[in-house]
Amino acid sequence: MFKRLGLLLAGLMLASFACADEVVAPATPASPAAWEAGKNYFLVDPPQPTSSGDKVEVLEIFSYACPHCAHFQPYAEQLKQSLPAYARFGYMPAIFNAQWEPYARAFYAAESLGALDKTHQALFDALHRDHMPLRSIEDLASFYAEHGIDRAKFLSTASSFEVESKLSHAIAIVKADGIDGTPSIVVAGKYRVTGQSAGGYPQMIELVNFLVNKEHGASAKPAKAAGKK
Repeated sequence: MFKRLGLLLAGLMLASFACADEVVAPATPASPAAWEAGKNYFLVDPPQPTSSGDKVEVLEIFSYACPHCAHFQPYAEQLKQSLPAYARFGYMPAIFNAQWEPYARAFYAAESLGALDKTHQALFDALHRDHMPLRSIEDLASFYAEHGIDRAKFLSTASSFEVESKLSHAIAIVKADGIDGTPSIVVAGKYRVTGQSAGGYPQMIELVNFLVNKEHGASAKPAKAAGKK
């Protein structure tokens, strides 16, 4: 399994550094009325399948290793709170180089063990605020053990078939979505947004909500038309 993942990872490693340029306070913020495809957001072609059922998927592509993702995390929380009931927020770890792979593996292990809610922000803080040297899966096992997760169970989960499959799936989806930097957000498997394209992180939240409503409106139109018949 590790060999297969290594081959997939090798095919995806286009750059050793893949954090997007951080844009928090733009000089010329875009107006919601002027959001343009190809400029403020980009179409995913072909659209990718989602895992949110009948809800509009909002997927943040991130890495714990990326400092800009750490800076974006409060905005991600704000975005989650702002989404309507017909949308669902989720995370997907990117693996752009070998150094990012243990963090993606740890994400899925924590998710599988039901520990993601209590460790997600904590790991960002440990890496980017406290500058803890957490680089290997063994280092990360010690970190999660400090948050109440059995070390051996974490390590066995991190190397399980379930996690291995999720890593392979994430690599394929990130590539298919055209993601070349983090943080990025993909809406409904169809639209790709970055802080730079939106004009800043606050505008990113506005744009994602615009796209969520756009997608929801498009999916609701046929039902309305059928109801009028």
